[in-house]
Amino acid sequence: MATEVTGSVPAGAVYALGLIGAAVYFISTATGFWMGLLGVIKALVWPAILIFDAFKTLGI
Repeated sequence: MATEVTGSVPAGAVYALGLIGAAVYFISTATGFWMGLLGVIKALVWPAILIFDAFKTLGI
């Protein structure tokens, strides 16, 4: 039996590029080690923060 998995690669690639871009941005603007570490954590969860703020702005 062959199983076919489709639809997961493009979304994963977009998330990976966003993760790398966010990490580079947050680390480059960090003023110290702990702010850089916080930037890496922010880079991991930026989609959730974006959706949360969008829902808050829209009043949903």
